[in-house]
Amino acid sequence: MLGGRTIAVVMPAYNEAALIQQAIRAVPRFVDRIFIVDDASTDRTVEAARQLKRPLEVIEHRENSGVGRAIATGCMHALAAGVDVAVVMAGDGQMAAEDLPALIEPLLRGERDLVKGNRLRWPGARKDMPFCRWLGNHVFSLATRWALRTRTGDSQCGYLAMSRRALAALDWRRIWPGYGYPNDLLSQALLSGLRIGEAPVRPLYASERSGIRLWHVCGVIPFVIVRAWLRRVQRSAIQAPWRTSTSSTAMPTASVRSRSSATPSPVKAR
Repeated sequence: MLGGRTIAVVMPAYNEAALIQQAIRAVPRFVDRIFIVDDASTDRTVEAARQLKRPLEVIEHRENSGVGRAIATGCMHALAAGVDVAVVMAGDGQMAAEDLPALIEPLLRGERDLVKGNRLRWPGARKDMPFCRWLGNHVFSLATRWALRTRTGDSQCGYLAMSRRALAALDWRRIWPGYGYPNDLLSQALLSGLRIGEAPVRPLYASERSGIRLWHVCGVIPFVIVRAWLRRVQRSAIQAPWRTSTSSTAMPTASVRSRSSATPSPVKAR
């Protein structure tokens, strides 16, 4: 518990028997609950996780469904458990636990509903990240900013924290199930009107094995970004007639004059 709020970690895992205990041990002690979601691993991931004496719950998928689906399962369990804040951390230890407080502080202060990690803003990110990943993240983040009209700097980072309001607002059953889920989650969050922030997080690359393949880079992730763009365009098209009909019902000239002479109200930036 931190600041009187219950904190949970959602940790998807697939064949991480060699790294899952290290990832769990790194979770700060102020975290109240850990939800391990095993995505039908074929190794001893589940047994390794259950050996540790932490307040954790292991949830097992009968079939391999993808990292996005595993995260969705964990977040639905966190919501049902009534936690105040949920943080997504990878089961391979690729997300630095010491960066967790920076992600949740804006939530505890009530300033944000969802805070994403941004590896590209971390000092030395270019040196710490493999060049292909560094370049790919820049390209996909640029495409996502264009598609969603957002300022999010690292759309591909899966290290994020959510308030209970965000957990309840997102439709977890419709989150993209595999790689590309960060773009889909961000799309849903923006369309839900959630207040989104970012915090620099360090990029970690060591002995973990990435499951991202060429078809994810060339096909899946671009498809998810295009789908998110279409979703935003469709929402704008639905709202446009409402705005037009509202503006067409302009009141008499006196109202127009009073509006134009009034002092403009400040626009709150999101």
